[in-house]
Amino acid sequence: MNEHLIEVQELTKVYGTGGATVHALDGINMTLEEGEFVAIMGPSGSGKSTLMNILGCLDRPTDGRYWLGGEDVSRLNRAQLADIRNRQIGFVFQSYNLLPRSTALKNVMLPLLYSRNGRRSASEREKLAREALEAVGLGDRAHHRPNEMSGGEQQRVAIARALVNDPLLILADEPTGNLDTNSSQEIVDILHGLHERGRTIAMITHEPDLAKQAQRIVFLRDGRVVDGEEG
Repeated sequence: MNEHLIEVQELTKVYGTGGATVHALDGINMTLEEGEFVAIMGPSGSGKSTLMNILGCLDRPTDGRYWLGGEDVSRLNRAQLADIRNRQIGFVFQSYNLLPRSTALKNVMLPLLYSRNGRRSASEREKLAREALEAVGLGDRAHHRPNEMSGGEQQRVAIARALVNDPLLILADEPTGNLDTNSSQEIVDILHGLHERGRTIAMITHEPDLAKQAQRIVFLRDGRVVDGEEG
């Protein structure tokens, strides 16, 4: 039986004061089940990035509640949020965010250096990183640097890095935004494969063709969840 991995109730995020107040999120209610693959869509300014930042514990809501894995994280302080990020969330960004002078293997090992899941030896960290690279089909590229790889390969390294700590949730923010059509589909196929093996994935995308490959689409407009496709 599925459980709510994510539940948000009346989530709001307000920037500015007085006449300059902006309601980036205006009473969001949504759930994400364990093992689900959800796409989040909406026009520019709809609140997608703000929602992703809160779901990823990169920011706190102005009001409302957010439960992740049964824990209310909406009231945690910065240090507590950082601990949740390190232990429970894997991030995939549009710009890859790889260290340019480090190999794929060392980039994937990086989250393990900050992990509080227990001290691991260097050989254990390397083994986990190699397994993550194998999972995205890059076992033979472990010692290549980002400038020696295509954009699609760099994003696969970023996905491996997101996997290496065995997170509860993978958040992918426009993961295909810098890629051509073929590479974009390869990345979505990898996400599908991870989902089939039980991973929970939330993906922000502007591309309807990619979003339709998720199990469910959440549409945002003006900081609210709306029914039906944008347009």
